Amino acid sequence: MTPGELLKKVQRLEIRTRKLVNQSLAGSYHSVFRGRGMEFAEVREYQPGDDVRTIDWNVSARMQQPFVKIFTEERELTVVVAVDTSASGRFGTARSTKQELATEVSALLAFSAIRNNDRVGLLLFSDRIEKYVPPRKGREHALRVLRDLVASDPRGVGTDIAAAVVYLRNVLKKRAVVFLVSDFQDRNYDAVLRTVARKHDVVGIRVSDPRESELPPTGLVAVEDPESGQRSILDAGSRRVRSQYAAWAERRQTEIRETVGRSGIELLELDTGEDYERDLVRFFRIRARRAEAGGF
Repeated sequence: MTPGELLKKVQRLEIRTRKLVNQSLAGSYHSVFRGRGMEFAEVREYQPGDDVRTIDWNVSARMQQPFVKIFTEERELTVVVAVDTSASGRFGTARSTKQELATEVSALLAFSAIRNNDRVGLLLFSDRIEKYVPPRKGREHALRVLRDLVASDPRGVGTDIAAAVVYLRNVLKKRAVVFLVSDFQDRNYDAVLRTVARKHDVVGIRVSDPRESELPPTGLVAVEDPESGQRSILDAGSRRVRSQYAAWAERRQTEIRETVGRSGIELLELDTGEDYERDLVRFFRIRARRAEAGGF
């Protein structure tokens, strides 16, 4: 991709995602993530009625009288979009490839964060850490995130979600909202993801394609796993083969949902053949209603 082509693609993506943010997502995003958490401000002398759990015992011991910690509400969030750039994302038979869907959804989330005056960062990963952009504020920074998403040229082909999550655990010192965007073609990541979800608000966004769960009734089809390189020939004209393929895909989907479920995070599932904007807004609205009801 030439610099001119890259610029045009970034501009088109910015125009589309900013329009969607303004029309659909901004209110939903703010409703879900308006909670800011608390940060330490100062200490002062204990007063009757203060919560004893806020007593700073170290300061109290030095001053020979009780002091309490004072906290203020944080004014902004830290948002990190962690995007899987493994080779399986290049697959797509509907409106886009899975990687293109992941890129557009990630751009939408980044501009939603910037509009909400939040800091936004980016992690690109495959079977290794491809790139990390620390969270910052402002439109120019959002455009940099967009450029890095569009221009991504990953070295790895596989997927290592656990390594990506460990990396985020090490670099994120304060509580953050983490959007994990992937097709989740990986295993054995639930334990480490669960430990990170205890500190951060982690939302899983799974991207998939309709042909991953159903074969078209054609003839012989050559299929290849882009991450392992394994190749097979399937007789898609056979009803039995199509049925077996669908059953295998359903088992794999169930396995992914169960693995993510064990990690304790929510999972939004998006398909390249469907309207992701509608599904994203609906997901955030459900979360917002649950949050208002005390469900978090």
